[in-house]
Amino acid sequence: MKYSTGLFLVCSSAASAFAPSSQAFVPAKMMSATRSSSTATVSLSMADGEAAFDQEKFIAESKEMRLKYLEEQAMFALKISCENYGNAVFPNAMIAGDVVITHLLDRLGYLKDGKATIMVVDTFHLFPETMEFLKEIEDHYGFKAEVFCAEGVPVGDKAAYDKKYGANLWKEDIEQYDKVCKVEPFQRGLKTLNTNCMINGRTRWQGFERAWIDQFENAPIGGGLAKCNPLAYWTLEDTFDYIAKYEVPHHPLHAKGYPSIGDAKDTIPIPEDGSTRFVNFKFEGDPIPWLDYASERKGRFVGLANKDGSTKTECGIHVAGAEKTFDRDLWDAADSAVKSVDSNDAARDIVKSGKPSVIAVYAPWCQFCQGMEEEFEKFAKQADVDVYKFRGDEEREFVQAELNTDSFPTVNV
Repeated sequence: MKYSTGLFLVCSSAASAFAPSSQAFVPAKMMSATRSSSTATVSLSMADGEAAFDQEKFIAESKEMRLKYLEEQAMFALKISCENYGNAVFPNAMIAGDVVITHLLDRLGYLKDGKATIMVVDTFHLFPETMEFLKEIEDHYGFKAEVFCAEGVPVGDKAAYDKKYGANLWKEDIEQYDKVCKVEPFQRGLKTLNTNCMINGRTRWQGFERAWIDQFENAPIGGGLAKCNPLAYWTLEDTFDYIAKYEVPHHPLHAKGYPSIGDAKDTIPIPEDGSTRFVNFKFEGDPIPWLDYASERKGRFVGLANKDGSTKTECGIHVAGAEKTFDRDLWDAADSAVKSVDSNDAARDIVKSGKPSVIAVYAPWCQFCQGMEEEFEKFAKQADVDVYKFRGDEEREFVQAELNTDSFPTVNV
């Protein structure tokens, strides 16, 4: 009974805090409301002698209170990430939420004192404006991002990427493209930077795949490192309100109709006519196509499908199993029966010798090559001819011209 009575007293006290006062709302029969449109100001006629209720002012003050709370909550999460962990890393895609996090990290001083490192993955398929914008915010905030790209390719060298992996890899196998251009460099970046806490901009508002995330969780990648989602409870409207309030530098493509920005090959404006834009820190056109639930990423992964036929909504970085990527060569055991061909000249010599042999042209990142590794090893141990492997993704022109290879794996007999 004591517990129940105490609860009643607390509830009564809380209720009294919201009880009508002489300046509060009046019963419906004492006021009338008119609305000229869905977004127009609502005017309320109060009882005689009562001050008019300014609804727009109330909404603005309420939004300001919410934004202040969300800001404090996000900054507290970032403080835990950067103070309690040794090497906080923020993979920054420079979308709306990410520029807010960048701004908050700067305000907290973590970009200058090195307690937070910004990491960027260049897929070689980004909009040109994205890497240009990176340079802009590096100059603005005074940091230098750590940039990672596909394995074995110099940063910024698209020609080298095309030569090694093929310019059309994303068309040939989108899952392998994700592994090569996103998941593997992302993983490698986290390992290289020796992070134990990854900061990222995912929110519950982005869709059902993310609807239950909290501010902290264990990531499905990197061996269960901590993942901080400082904006977990923000809506996209909160994000743009914050950008406008502090005039946060943001991606230039927001002004061209893009609510979210990914690869240029599969990202479109929403609506497609570009009628919704964020220009000079305010919206032009109807913001609802951007701000409605799960709409931020509607323009992403357009025209792409997963192998099971379902619509693609994730690139693979933030899903379970993302850690299952390549980090070694194939048939690399010391006792492997598969012999390595280490040069173009050596491959030519084998072909010209006329001796019966088998050459598998492969790429270690290819899931089909990975899938055949065990059976091909068994074959090599039982075969009465020499069995070779030749890594073709690094010599695409050669293997196309001389080893009949247009895709991996290709087995020459």
